[in-house]
Amino acid sequence: MPHTPTTAATPLVIPGSKAVFWLLGTAVLAVLAYYFIGIDQGAVSVFGSDTHIHEFVHDGRHFLGFPCH
Repeated sequence: MPHTPTTAATPLVIPGSKAVFWLLGTAVLAVLAYYFIGIDQGAVSVFGSDTHIHEFVHDGRHFLGFPCH
């Protein structure tokens, strides 16, 4: 059985300034998603009394165990 040589994986080196940028951006998006899915009860509406965001995540809210109404 012939043995094929494999190459070692090289680690990806990210400078600290870029890592902070990506971590901060990810944290902000995660908090926004958490707010819209778990906390918002239709208070954030883009067009007046429109509750499309609330209705879009309504089933997911119940699936994740968040209370609603």
